[in-house]
Amino acid sequence: MHVRSFQLSDCNLVTELLQVALSEDCFENTIQPFSRQLSWDSDLIMVAEEDGEIVGALIGTIENNRAYYYRIAIHPDYRRQGIGKTLVSAMEQRFQQRKVSHIMIAGDEQNQAVMPFFEAMGYGANKIMEAFQKLSIVAQH
Repeated sequence: MHVRSFQLSDCNLVTELLQVALSEDCFENTIQPFSRQLSWDSDLIMVAEEDGEIVGALIGTIENNRAYYYRIAIHPDYRRQGIGKTLVSAMEQRFQQRKVSHIMIAGDEQNQAVMPFFEAMGYGANKIMEAFQKLSIVAQH
């Protein structure tokens, strides 16, 4: 498995992955922030490749010197193989290189299912952004 930064040529493959890996509701709520983050800072989108296929993606964002894991998506056939952990570790390094003050998880309802995963990686309840706070990539402009 190889983890790398998102490239423009990945756009359709990542969109397909998001559609397969996320619930319909979650996909609908993710596609707009995904494209916003792409236009703002595509370095904060990481992908995991296996045999030339994109099997995982992690969308991060930085706002007011705070970093956020916005959405993680792992292809159902590739779950529980360490791909998510590898993506989060790679993004964490990227966030640290940018010298952010905090690293948090976007606390929207779509991320409820992955909270145990993030907790297992050391991101406890104090690292979850309150749901009433809206990230700029999500806010309707």
